[in-house]
Amino acid sequence: MHQNTLTDDLKLPEKANLNRPLLIVGVIGLLISAVGLFTNTQQFFFSYLVSFTFVASISLGALFWVMLQFVTRSNWSVVFRRIPETLAANLYLLPILFIPLLFGLEYLYEWLDPTMIAEDELTQHKQPYLNATFFVIRNIIYFSVWSFLGYKIYKNSTEMDESADWDIDVKQRTYSAPGLLLFAFTVAFASFDWLMSLDSHWFSTMFGVYFFAMSFQAILAVVILLCLYLQKQGILLNTIKMVHINDLGILLFGFTVFYAYIAFSQFFLIYYANIPEETMWYYYRLQGTWSFFTYLFLIGRFIIPFILLLGKRAKTNRTLLTVISIGLIVLHFIELHWIAMPVLHDNFSFHWLDVATIIGLTCIVLGLFFRQFGKNNMVPKNDPLVLESLNKH
Repeated sequence: MHQNTLTDDLKLPEKANLNRPLLIVGVIGLLISAVGLFTNTQQFFFSYLVSFTFVASISLGALFWVMLQFVTRSNWSVVFRRIPETLAANLYLLPILFIPLLFGLEYLYEWLDPTMIAEDELTQHKQPYLNATFFVIRNIIYFSVWSFLGYKIYKNSTEMDESADWDIDVKQRTYSAPGLLLFAFTVAFASFDWLMSLDSHWFSTMFGVYFFAMSFQAILAVVILLCLYLQKQGILLNTIKMVHINDLGILLFGFTVFYAYIAFSQFFLIYYANIPEETMWYYYRLQGTWSFFTYLFLIGRFIIPFILLLGKRAKTNRTLLTVISIGLIVLHFIELHWIAMPVLHDNFSFHWLDVATIIGLTCIVLGLFFRQFGKNNMVPKNDPLVLESLNKH
């Protein structure tokens, strides 16, 4: 017999709302990391950049996920769609968290060093793009686009909970279709600005897609963990079913392959072309202790999850999905670290500031997620496709 109504309590119980402890830990983490601003300034800004990019990539992955569901009118994901909707709704937080980086641009980006510019012809040619003013303007555009899309889509979704006006569903697609196009351009250029330009000589036309592939694999792991957390607390047991978890596992498996394909394609094309400005980036990451992590990503982000998720039963095994998802999220952070830190360190280095900043920023973002998640229904109860999602089998 098919379930045709929502029978679970749709409000997050206070006992499962982690917003207060997460926010407290987040504030403590940021206060501790602020000490590093005065004791090791350059390390602080590099650590903060990696941690900021990590939390940004999760929220941006959530925004893409939600817009994709609306454009394709996917019914299977409706019962847990409020999770990525809420993560995307907090994109307004990114420009606030980005402000500290504006005070450390000269510590991060060599293309702001007058001496380096005067001696390097290639960097001189890139000055119309790589300059502080245009950098700030571009980021204002990125954050404006993302904040607007995240806020508007979330606001429309929660309004439909109250009004049951299905015309709002049409509005969601109206925002999401052009939003996907804007997302593609802004995320690609943001990844160029934040990470690729750390080495002003290096360039890769695939880097934006590479950053997206990393981020989308990570957001799938985050959504799986949050769904499993809710169910472990006895929440939405009749709403989010194993068939939904199974479908998330299938997507995680698929985008694990996609991530590996994009990461290898970028490496292979650069290796085959053998252009010095391109190959040196990989050269440094295949030397010394950095090389260990290069192979770790191949094994940990592709081979192991690929093999473990290959079987049908694996995608409904809660313990296995939990372990794989946690592993992928940790490796996602380490890979961002691997992208940025060789600019600062010849060999692998994990500073206490890396720990303080990632704990601080992640807990702040998660704390605000739970705070917002607890304000509205956990499921879009009046969505036109919610019954189809409930009856999926």
